[in-house]
Amino acid sequence: MAGSRLDPDAVTDKLFRKLANGHRDMTKTITYHYSLNSPWTYLGDARLTEIAARHGAAIDPKPTNLGKVFPETGGLPLPKRAPARQAYRLQELQRWRDHLGVPLNLHPAFFPADETVAAGMVVAAKQQGLDCGPLVNGILTAVWAEERNIADKDTLLAIAGERGFDGPALMAAAETEEIQAAWDQNARDALDTGVFGAPSYLLGNQLFWGQDRLEFLDRALAAA
Repeated sequence: MAGSRLDPDAVTDKLFRKLANGHRDMTKTITYHYSLNSPWTYLGDARLTEIAARHGAAIDPKPTNLGKVFPETGGLPLPKRAPARQAYRLQELQRWRDHLGVPLNLHPAFFPADETVAAGMVVAAKQQGLDCGPLVNGILTAVWAEERNIADKDTLLAIAGERGFDGPALMAAAETEEIQAAWDQNARDALDTGVFGAPSYLLGNQLFWGQDRLEFLDRALAAA
């Protein structure tokens, strides 16, 4: 029946209005999914902090176990990627390191490291109402610029102390079932919101994947 046919213009208009309304509804909270082993997270971390501060935006940090995200989204851990992809990754890391002027070892001594306790400490800091940004940056810097092993508990305690945190208290909390469950929940949250890699930044209904998309996040914040 003619009356039941869809009007393409009406459908397009409805979709546009839905997206536009979603844009207007954005709050200035950036949900930040990241891996503490990720060089791309490291390259973008300080810039994200600066962008958020400039726009008066809050950051909701969610360290995320990519080992639980990749199998559901088609991702592969670095050793399982094709040699050509691994070689290109190194070129890109060098380009971004030089472009941003930040120290970064292309072949860090302790990579990949078991980030379970480190992530737990970050989650614990967040649950205690602390600004865990300095701790996150300290852990990332330790891996990619300082040749430190974030799987080593003494190293984590030292990093926490250097960044103004009570390391022993955070470590004690990090190994509890409650904190580990919260870390697992971050991976489920990532999957529920379409996140498939790190770093990922969510602003309202918009997803920005990769530190090379921070400029677009900056623009979205300006428009929010």
